[in-house]
Amino acid sequence: MSDDPATLARTLIRSQPTATLSTVAAEGGWPYGSLVLTATDMSGLPILLISTLAQHTKNIIADSRASLLFDGTVGLTERLTGARVTVLGKMLRCDSDPIIRARFLSRHPSAAGYADFADFAFWRLDVERAHQVAGFGRINWIEGPDLLPEFGDIAELLAAEADVIGHMNADHSDAVALYANVLCQRPGVGWRLTGVDPEGADMARPGDHCRLSFDRRVSSAETARIELVRKVKQARAQISRG
Repeated sequence: MSDDPATLARTLIRSQPTATLSTVAAEGGWPYGSLVLTATDMSGLPILLISTLAQHTKNIIADSRASLLFDGTVGLTERLTGARVTVLGKMLRCDSDPIIRARFLSRHPSAAGYADFADFAFWRLDVERAHQVAGFGRINWIEGPDLLPEFGDIAELLAAEADVIGHMNADHSDAVALYANVLCQRPGVGWRLTGVDPEGADMARPGDHCRLSFDRRVSSAETARIELVRKVKQARAQISRG
């Protein structure tokens, strides 16, 4: 994986299933923090599914400024040596976008049980800046255009993502297991692909998530297939080397 701060920060954002949402309290103006489920759109912008009855949503409606803290330190003996990134921006409601809905529910299938409730809606954080701490002494401010660069024409990948996910989970579950167990070094069975974007693939099993970074960017079903096959070969070669 690249050592570029923006790439590392973007990978962390894409890989975490939850974040701490901070909003400006509608009453009193105090900072207000809450735990939320997260996904991302194809570009890497964070997506939330939240209720208008929740305090954080009431805060957002009054003042759209917000931040999300993505924490990659869980499980480390010395957690302050691990990576975390805080993204700052404005929340925009986007529940009319079927691709955002599909990406979120693929990552969090249990949310399908309440996604259609009248008080729930999808929101996206339009990121303006990010503050990354990748360990002691590795601290960077990253501007929005650097954190979320243009990936070019990815319309074909957007249209094909659901088919790619369905095909891999139905016909190549052994490959998905290799991605998680070998390349991501995450044990356990029952891994499934939940998303594919230009830079990698997301996977989940009950209680766990991980991310497979691609060596090359993809923009279509065919280029994604080539990269997924390449990653299977890498996993098998790693096993053969012991």
